[in-house]
Amino acid sequence: MTLELLNRGIVLDGASPLSSEQTPEESGYLGRIGMLETRLARTEREIDAAQAVRYRVFVEEMHAQLPPDVARRKRDIDSWDAICDHLLVLDRSIEGDTEDQIVGTYRLLRQDVATQNGGFYSASEFALGELLERHPDKRFMELGRSCVLPQYRTKRTVELLWQGCWAYALKHDMNAMFGCGSFPGTVPEEHALALSFLHHNALVRGEWMVKARPELYHTMDLMPVEAINARKALTALPPLIKGYLRLGAMVGSGAVIDHAFNTTDVLIVLPISSISDRYISHFGADAGRFAS
Repeated sequence: MTLELLNRGIVLDGASPLSSEQTPEESGYLGRIGMLETRLARTEREIDAAQAVRYRVFVEEMHAQLPPDVARRKRDIDSWDAICDHLLVLDRSIEGDTEDQIVGTYRLLRQDVATQNGGFYSASEFALGELLERHPDKRFMELGRSCVLPQYRTKRTVELLWQGCWAYALKHDMNAMFGCGSFPGTVPEEHALALSFLHHNALVRGEWMVKARPELYHTMDLMPVEAINARKALTALPPLIKGYLRLGAMVGSGAVIDHAFNTTDVLIVLPISSISDRYISHFGADAGRFAS
């Protein structure tokens, strides 16, 4: 997903008004650019359609390995789906039902909901406990299962995904976001340049420090700092991770291999207070730029 496009001088279409008898609060509507709209899923059918989009991207495109009973349904499903909010991007120019219009999705999980339902997904890979205990007065949200159909990996879709996340974070008074960012494949050494660049230049420190779980920890410090070509390292970063960094995010210590999804994961940590003023101005401090 080309989140780095957010860092360029993008000229956007004017936002269109919500065409529904429901109020934005009732509909979960969060923004619109042209014929693309972002909002939260409202029905089980919409969640099922989002899971089908995830299956197309994660399994058919990226070759993730799902349990046989799940794979037979051609849906990417896990136990967290039942407690998360599902952010959708819809292409309203597509004829058919709403479910046929879903072209991108993000899964959002607030800390209060996670605490009541067994915790965060990322805690299966990263030691989040100390981070959360260090900030008892802050509210965290997890971003996960980000995916967009290939033909929609454009600036508009990316803008709307971030519009949705930002509006959601403001609505629920969140203080920090986090989630897994992934490199393709299960051999960290194949990404030595990019992982080492993150270790030396974007490692989270101090009160926001978080590490991979000890039994899963793979070092990211694979090259000495003097051997790192920053320009080449940035080029080697997955676009999603690069986009997070440009927003002001940091990266946890240690990578984790996810054999099921055929990825090497790092933890992205993004305190709201660290988000670049440039992006807050771009979307609006009240997330209002694309919301009307």
